[in-house]
Amino acid sequence: RTTMKSLRFISAEAFVSNAEFARKSLGAVAHDLFPLLFKASYLLEQGEVIHDLVENWPLFDFNMGKLLGATLDYQEDLSHRTCSVCLESCLTGLRDYVLNQSPPYMKKLKVVDLTGIKDVEVQFCKCKKTMGRWARTQLLSKLCSELLVYLQQAQCNPGTFEISVNVLIDLFVTERNYELVVQALLKKCSCPLKICCVAFRSDNLTLQKFFYIIKLTDPSLLRKLEIVHNVHLEMEHLEILLNSIHFPLLMSLTLPARTFNVRRFTAEDEQMLSNIGEKMGEMRQLTELSMSFSVLTGRIQKLLSPLKTPLKMLDVSNCSLNHADMAYLANSFHANHLEALDLSGHDIPELYPSTFFKLLSHCSSVLRSLTLEDCNIQDTHVNMLILGLSPCQKLQEFKFIGNPLSSPALKHLFTFLCELPMLKNVEFPVPRDCYPIGITYPIDDASLCRYDHQKYERVAEELNLILLQANREDVKASTPLFGSYDAAVQETNNELGAYLIKSFKETLEKFTTSFNKMS
Repeated sequence: RTTMKSLRFISAEAFVSNAEFARKSLGAVAHDLFPLLFKASYLLEQGEVIHDLVENWPLFDFNMGKLLGATLDYQEDLSHRTCSVCLESCLTGLRDYVLNQSPPYMKKLKVVDLTGIKDVEVQFCKCKKTMGRWARTQLLSKLCSELLVYLQQAQCNPGTFEISVNVLIDLFVTERNYELVVQALLKKCSCPLKICCVAFRSDNLTLQKFFYIIKLTDPSLLRKLEIVHNVHLEMEHLEILLNSIHFPLLMSLTLPARTFNVRRFTAEDEQMLSNIGEKMGEMRQLTELSMSFSVLTGRIQKLLSPLKTPLKMLDVSNCSLNHADMAYLANSFHANHLEALDLSGHDIPELYPSTFFKLLSHCSSVLRSLTLEDCNIQDTHVNMLILGLSPCQKLQEFKFIGNPLSSPALKHLFTFLCELPMLKNVEFPVPRDCYPIGITYPIDDASLCRYDHQKYERVAEELNLILLQANREDVKASTPLFGSYDAAVQETNNELGAYLIKSFKETLEKFTTSFNKMS
């Protein structure tokens, strides 16, 4: 599919394609043409031209999402191209914007917004080298620290220190880049480029470091907080966090696995849970909540009822919800507003089929994403599922991996899915009949790949043919057995793997020591 370009855009491409000529001529270019030239340079991966455009940016703001998004001159959205050449040129250009010799009164830039960059699995840039969120965090922090050192050592124009540019960014901090980011945040007041953290993700950090850095980010600006892998945040720590730090603009909160564990609840724990619910209720903007792999049996109402704003996204996968939890969700004011819902890991047909379908009917007019992985949905439930999904005309994504469905049942379901007009992404299970007879669900990791691959390929082809015959080539159907693509995990998987090996080794050493003492 080719996207139409205006004559202006074609001219801009011709201009920037000769990097040497373009760089020499920038001084004569009208200021309102800079955004056009920037997008053309980004498309052609002209790093040097991008650098010089940013270094000499003549406008008040620089918003990556808007600059790379669909425009009248070129409809294609380039904001999902995290091209390393382009992004590094952008950020070094920003540093040199501060350092270049043009008089300070000509420097109008006040806000740089890097939050519109989207990290996706498939990259179309020619260099094939991406700069993910972690690397952007690392580079911006490094440039801010270096800039400050340079300004303190060199004989700079006094006006340089009057430059103040707010750089809005989604920070991603792990043990490996922690010190660098801390230094940049500590010196924020003195640096002309001021890091403004709009979203914060933390992996592989001790609690002490997490608590320290989250205070440095200026939580009053934070809209999204993700505490994900290997941050051992438990319920008491979460209570301390919410009691000691105010998050007035927080819209999205992701908590690590096993933050809550009601199997060992005491009266004190119940009070703690109530306090956490009340604190979340004070976050008037909170509309997205993810707390997967916690044991929340019978406690959903206590956590969610204090919220003043209805949730648009709720992930309670593998949270051992009971009938009372599902009944609360189905009847709560959240139900009519849920655009994304993940109930994976619950035996829906066995535990609460009618309550689930009541919840589904309440959110059907707005639901965009539904995830029901490992929910024991069998062939006998498919017709009921189709009935429940029929009103969900805005559904864009349906994930149901790990359910014991046969090939004929999947074909029946796919024939129906073709009728959902907004559907774009389907993640379906390996058919039950591709596994050896007697396989039990949920399938353990060791048996997950022990299926008839040739038969699966044949079935997958037939399913895609159903989409093709219904003119639904726009729907992507796949079976990611080990979970959907996660850009953050992909970028830091080496560090994550090293951390897991270290944790395993330490556990083994403790076990050996205990065993030796017993001996």
